[in-house]
Amino acid sequence: MGSTQAVVGRVRTARAPSSRVLGKWAGLAPFLLFAVAFMLLPAGALLVGSFQDARGGFTFANVAHLLRPRILHSYLLTIEVSLVTAVGGSIFGFLLAYAVTLGGLPKGVRSFLVTFSGVASNFAGVPLAFAFISTLGRVGLVTVLLKELFGISLYDAGFNLYSFWGLSFTYLYFQLPLMVLVITPALDGMKKEWREACENLGASRLQYWTRVALPILAPSLLSSVILLFGNAFGAYATAYALTGGFINLIPIQIGAQIRGDVLHDPNLGYALALGMVVVMVLTIVGYTRLQKRASRWRT
Repeated sequence: MGSTQAVVGRVRTARAPSSRVLGKWAGLAPFLLFAVAFMLLPAGALLVGSFQDARGGFTFANVAHLLRPRILHSYLLTIEVSLVTAVGGSIFGFLLAYAVTLGGLPKGVRSFLVTFSGVASNFAGVPLAFAFISTLGRVGLVTVLLKELFGISLYDAGFNLYSFWGLSFTYLYFQLPLMVLVITPALDGMKKEWREACENLGASRLQYWTRVALPILAPSLLSSVILLFGNAFGAYATAYALTGGFINLIPIQIGAQIRGDVLHDPNLGYALALGMVVVMVLTIVGYTRLQKRASRWRT
């Protein structure tokens, strides 16, 4: 009897670790299913479709078409918009985050800014385009008020909401608050002891920032720029709703090839999307590596 109980006890002991392991992985099951259904399978479909012709045969023609001047110009234009908005959003977002974390502003201002940033960073697409058209369009509220009250005509002065710079200005609405959310934890991680040590050694404020603070924040700042670049690079609805496809970004070209009536070549659209996936993968890899370097100063 005793030996039987000992055997049963050993079996239960052996089963316990395996059940705990299964319990841990069970929590990841919904995420894994989501990743397979909405990431891996679509990416696989893009990869396969990029090397198929209209009849389903294997071809390199779609990938070769990516070297066409029109398509290369679209990639360059998309990269330019993404870089301009990433750098601009990073600079002004960093200044805002610094003002509410280390600048001595009241805590209520920080709470308001962080809450607003959380909402504004997700406010994009058609509603954002409509909001800017209603505000800064040719008959927008601000445009009409400036002309009626002060005699200032924005469009006669050279401003155009439906241009490259107008689109970049619109993108800043969600790029800037995203930068605030991303860089605020890094600024919170700046220890007072570092500044005090610099002051005790006779360093000026400029020397502290150039030789201590900015080198420490550099990985976080660069990773934030990369994150903002990727955020703008994949934006579609805002650009299409605002410009009507006049600015030929890569996401707009993909939509024209897959859903268009005139430019209808789904396999070329898959190849264009595959090129975007490559750029986004490089962006994610760069962001991850820089975040690992930045995390060393937060411990």
